[in-house]
Order: sequence, then C-alpha cells, then structure tokens
Amino acid sequence: MASSTTGDGVSEAQTEKKGKKTKSQAVVDETDLLTVPEGWKEPSFTKDDNPRGLLEESSFATLFPKYREAYLKECWPLVEKALGDVHIKASLDLIEGSVTVCTTKKTYDPYAIVRARDLIKLLARSVPFEQAVRILQDDVACDIIKVGTVVRNRERFVKRRQRLIGPKGSTLKALELLTNCYVMVQGNTVSALGPFNGLKEVRKVVMDTMKNIHPIYNIKTLMIKRELSKDPDLKLQSWERFLPKFRHKNLAKRKEPKKKSVKREYTPFPPAQPQSQVDRELATGEFFLRDSVKKRKKMEEIKVKQAEALTKKQEERNKAFIAPKEKPLMKKSTKDPSEGKLDIEAIKEKVKKAKTKKLGAPPVSPAPPPTITNKKKKNKGKSKG
Repeated sequence: MASSTTGDGVSEAQTEKKGKKTKSQAVVDETDLLTVPEGWKEPSFTKDDNPRGLLEESSFATLFPKYREAYLKECWPLVEKALGDVHIKASLDLIEGSVTVCTTKKTYDPYAIVRARDLIKLLARSVPFEQAVRILQDDVACDIIKVGTVVRNRERFVKRRQRLIGPKGSTLKALELLTNCYVMVQGNTVSALGPFNGLKEVRKVVMDTMKNIHPIYNIKTLMIKRELSKDPDLKLQSWERFLPKFRHKNLAKRKEPKKKSVKREYTPFPPAQPQSQVDRELATGEFFLRDSVKKRKKMEEIKVKQAEALTKKQEERNKAFIAPKEKPLMKKSTKDPSEGKLDIEAIKEKVKKAKTKKLGAPPVSPAPPPTITNKKKKNKGKSKG
C-alpha cells in the first residue's frame, strides 16, 4: 500500500510539472507570434502561386480633374509600363476625363487590380507618379482622407487645412518623417502613402486638426513614442505614463446676451386668458354708466394729462431764466488767521526806501563823514582869507 501511495504521489507531481511546462510554452508561443522578427519580409506573390490565372475580368475606373490632364498625358507611358509588369491594362479617356484599369488573361495576382485602382486614384488626387508607383509594392498602402465635409464654414476649413501644412510645409514634413509616409494635401482630400501603422497615425492627426486640435500636440506624442520604441524593455509595457496629456482650454469667453431670457417653470395648464375691455369696464362699474357720463370722464382724464404736460413744458422754459451759481472770487484759505494780518513796520521801511530813491536813477549812497584832512584844508583857507 505504501509503495502504491508513493508511486501515485510521484505521478501526480510529474503531471503538475508537465502542466506548468505546457502553460509556459503556450505563453511563450503567443508572445512569439505577436512579435515580428527584425528584417522579416513577407514573400512576394509569384506566378507559381497561381499558375492558372484569374477566372473573370475585373475593372475599375475613376475621374480626374481638368488641371491633371496635361500631367497624365506626360506620364501615361510610364504608368502603362509599370502596370504592364503586373499584366494589367490601363486606358486614358481625355474626352470623358476618366482612367480605367482592368485585368488580362496573363494576370496571376488577384490583388494587383486593387493596387492599380489605388494608383489611378492617387494620380487623380495630384500625387506625383514617382510616389504613386510605390503602391504596387507589398508593404505599401494608401489612404485618401476626405476632409471637406468635416467643417461647414469655408473660411474655418481653409485655416485648419493651412494649419496642417504649416509655415513653408514644416508641419507636413515633420509628420512625414515621423510616420514614414508621403502626405499630399489637395483640395478637399488628404492623400497618404506608406506603411499601415503610419497611415493610422496620419489619419488621426488629420482628423484631429480638422476638429480644431493643433497638429503639434500629436507630433509631440509621436516623437515620444518613437524614442520609447527603441527601448526593448518598454515594448510590452503601457506608455501612458510617458505620453503628455493636453487639456483643451477655451480662453476666449463666450459673449453673453444683454437681455437674458429666464426660462419659466413648465406647467401643463395654459396661461390665463387676458381680460377684454368689456371685462375691465364690468370690474370697475363703468359698463353701467351712461354714454354722456363716460364722455365726461374721458374729457376730464384728457384735461388732467394736458395740464401735467403744460407744467412740465413751463418748467423746462423757466430753466433758461434761472441764473447760474457764481463761483466765489477769493478762495477760502485754510491757513491760520494770524498769517493773514499785515505787518505795519515792514510797510513803513519800504516807504522810507522809496523816498530815498529817485525816479529812473540808481539809489544815491549817503555822503561819507568828514575826515581830519578835510578839516585842516578848510582851516588853512580861512586863515589866508
């Protein structure tokens, strides 16, 4: 019995270990499937994959504007040559202004006609031939975003479209470098050409710009994502903590109306019917009066109104005869009363000085006192005489 129990215990432990191993292998397999190894490319579709060709003929047609006619004439031989390598026939109708592509008996790739359709669409939307031919490659796709119906106001639409392009095309160039896509803004559409992941980002940026979100915010997040993707440790982690969160701030205050209408409370009952003139007369008792009495009352009311109007007019006329208030000549001094008294002694001194002065001549200095020499001269003169 003991040996059997031990044998069962060992078998159970082995089975548990095997179960854990299989689970870990399954997790590893799933992660391996989700990650694409570096440098891996999908093998191209050759004639050996579909030797019998296609059963039926498929065709697509698209219109192009008049201003693209001259360019399509020039590059049409190159278009025919590029589509001829994939065994697709293309025809240009200048009268109707349309381009048609269709499969042939030699066509072996069923998806080649879809790429040819995208090629003629890009050419019609002003994408140059050198860029549009890249759509025939396996790892390149295209997306034509219609932005004409997103904004109703035409002026606002033009401003936002110009915001997407940026000054001298700098915003568009930054978007192309970050997404590895070629972007062409023409009319009411935005044409993008490049890898699938880049096309998703381009569509998001374009639609956000048309919804009044500046493209610089999305470009900043793309730059951060590009740097985070280089770190292998962060590949399987969430990047939300690294990405910036921009809040929409509407700084311009909304203009409020001068007359604000206050909403009344909803009541299921209709409003009361307004009283007629007969109802008012019945309420005041005028209805039962005679016509002569009613006329007399009306005349009295008119006379009272006329008297009030005459008094108002008379008051307005009399305003012209009322003298305005005169301003005081001397300003009231806030100084002490002692400062306003006259200084009599100072005035006396001024009068004395004025008497000594002669009119129009400088003031005469007083004569110097007689000295001893002068006295001697006077005495000598007297003795001689």
